[in-house]
Amino acid sequence: MGRTVVVTGGGTGIGRAIAQRFAVSGDSVVITGRRKAVLEETTATLPGNVVSACFDATDPDAVGGFVETLGAVDVLVNNAGGNRDFDAASPGQTLREVADAWLSNFAANVLSAVIMTTACRDKLASGGAVITLGSIAADQGSGSYGAAKAAVASWNIELSRALGPLGVTANVVSPGYIADTEFFRDKLSGQRTSELIAATATGRAGTPQDIAATVEFLASPAARHLTGQVLAVNGGAWATR
Repeated sequence: MGRTVVVTGGGTGIGRAIAQRFAVSGDSVVITGRRKAVLEETTATLPGNVVSACFDATDPDAVGGFVETLGAVDVLVNNAGGNRDFDAASPGQTLREVADAWLSNFAANVLSAVIMTTACRDKLASGGAVITLGSIAADQGSGSYGAAKAAVASWNIELSRALGPLGVTANVVSPGYIADTEFFRDKLSGQRTSELIAATATGRAGTPQDIAATVEFLASPAARHLTGQVLAVNGGAWATR
């Protein structure tokens, strides 16, 4: 019998690839996001049992209302987020602008995951998994976005300890440069793209499917003793030991 999988930010890019991976495996998938048209297009084109819910994952009331509609949740993938600096017309100059930029990335990347996971906690099924998307930026540094993703990794440690007695694992998947997503808002130059690829040991950009495969593994029976970890999927651009 298939599982119930919730993927926030599931309409495009990495989130869509994750949703597709679980749907093809026979799981029932719920994708969420802020753009109704994108969600409808994705649910219409993905195979299997995929439905959507449109709301802002940083809004506690909206998240709470959504979770009330769910039954048991086997897998929660906190994928919503991204670098909100790319949406700004220019870097913040005043103290208020700097504060707003940092708060925006914290809300998008940290609060969205914390609120969603907290709301789902009592519905998480034993044997399940919570997987949150981090970033290589947490290790290499990238202003408020990198700091937010570093906070995600720290929060995940406590989360794994809280969920462990419930039979639920909690891990972070930390991508490097991933092509074919909306992340850079088409603002990445050809030279910068070449530099990011050259920094890898594999000599290629990552793909959304690379991340989806790792998420699928972390949610599988093969990963039941793997929790509280950050798995770097970056082609060797940032090595760990």
